[in-house]
Amino acid sequence: MDFAFSEEQEFLRDTARQWLADRSPSSVVRELMETDEGFDRSHWKEIADLGWQAMAIPEEYGGAGFGFLELAVIVEEMGRSLFGAPFLSSVVLAANALLLAGSEEQKHHYLPAIAAGELVATVAFPDGAGPFGADSATVTATHAGDGWTLEGSVAHVLDGGSAELLLVPASIDGELGLFAVAAGTDGLTTKALDTIDPTRKLAEVTFAGAAADRVGGDAADVLRTVHRIGSVALALEQVGGASHVLDVTVQYAKDREQFGRPIGSFQAVKHMCADMYVSVESARAAAYYAAWAISEANDEVGTVAPLAKAYCSEAFFQAAGDSIQVFGGIGFTWEHDAHLYFKRAKSGEILLGSPSEHRAILAGLVGL
Repeated sequence: MDFAFSEEQEFLRDTARQWLADRSPSSVVRELMETDEGFDRSHWKEIADLGWQAMAIPEEYGGAGFGFLELAVIVEEMGRSLFGAPFLSSVVLAANALLLAGSEEQKHHYLPAIAAGELVATVAFPDGAGPFGADSATVTATHAGDGWTLEGSVAHVLDGGSAELLLVPASIDGELGLFAVAAGTDGLTTKALDTIDPTRKLAEVTFAGAAADRVGGDAADVLRTVHRIGSVALALEQVGGASHVLDVTVQYAKDREQFGRPIGSFQAVKHMCADMYVSVESARAAAYYAAWAISEANDEVGTVAPLAKAYCSEAFFQAAGDSIQVFGGIGFTWEHDAHLYFKRAKSGEILLGSPSEHRAILAGLVGL
């Protein structure tokens, strides 16, 4: 069993890090977070030309045919730079939902467009970490002629305002179904939400008789699997963010002098940085193991996915908070980038379920 990344995967990491450093410095992040969509469509097309959206989509559906580990490398690097793009929603959540539940016609219709960067998609997950069933759905589906109509709303949909395709869980007579709704459909409205993290866009999506196509049959197992994959991807993103926070904090502690010596030489600061390092490396181990489990379709995915999400969420949030403490007065100003990471850490902690919810899942799996 080899948990090391291959030479090709490390080359992918280096390439991604360089591209993101050039295209997504904090100045660009700040510009984009003030826009409605939160990302640059030209950047979205550029990474499509690099093959990032296509990375883990099978070749038969217009993808590159690689696995989750290659996707993991990209997502981690995006977390380091707070890259503004609907990658988690489109490539991780929506693409996997279609692969698991879509008909061949639907896969051939939607997946090549996602792989080419021509379609932004998302999954309208209800809040929380599950369980996924008809009782948890906030939308209901009704048969209407040859199709379906949807009624209800979902409160916090990732990239819901910019998505051209929404995959929506809805209840049907005690069963959970998954439905595809195109943006602009009559009866579909979206409302952008003001959240703690302006670098990540959420929207409230409302359906009032919106026409929809059904994707697959009973969607409970599909959504549970997609949620696990998304949780691990989010954990990897959090590891990337925490790694950046650790790097810049340690460098500042070396450079900043007080009383004639670097502040990193003082015991309190030294111990804080050491604790950050241990926490970040532990989070990296948890996230990498979960990524390996997904790539190998290992039975442990159900256990390690919530474990990784819970631990990495808290590790990132703690590291971001400690970083502000080390930076001192300047770290408390909004102009400092530490706040961008602090707010991303807090929003990610809640997205796809809080640490306590994921621990509750773990407790149930071990019979507690």
